[in-house]
Amino acid sequence: MASTLKSLFDRFPRKSLLGQFLRYLVTGGLAFLIDFGLFALCLYVFGWHYLLANLVGLLAGLVFNYALSILWVFSACKRTFEKKKVAEFTLFALVGFAGVGINQLLMYTMVDGLGLDEMLSKVIAAVLVLMWNFGTRKLMLFKKKKDV
Repeated sequence: MASTLKSLFDRFPRKSLLGQFLRYLVTGGLAFLIDFGLFALCLYVFGWHYLLANLVGLLAGLVFNYALSILWVFSACKRTFEKKKVAEFTLFALVGFAGVGINQLLMYTMVDGLGLDEMLSKVIAAVLVLMWNFGTRKLMLFKKKKDV
């Protein structure tokens, strides 16, 4: 499996939009595992309300996602706020918090409004928010390629 991923990443380099999106999917997938794991832990082990458990998981995933986005996903891009790290993280986090809001709204709508299972709702919301986060962060923070 590792060789298949390496081959895929070699075919789609970091400078290409598809290469960045594939890396973002991996990063998002790992962040989701952290998010989902904490969500399940808080929901089923600690007995927290699903919206609070969701928030805790999302915040942990956000910090992980930022670190990997800078180091691996968008490393071939000029960062709009590269020299202003606080501003960069703030904007990255604001996009993420908007994603959290979208996620919470989707969770509430699907669980309380439509009566769907919490775990299924979590997966659906995560996929939709992943698309939001990638597109918005790419446009706002990482839109230019580095000079070679």
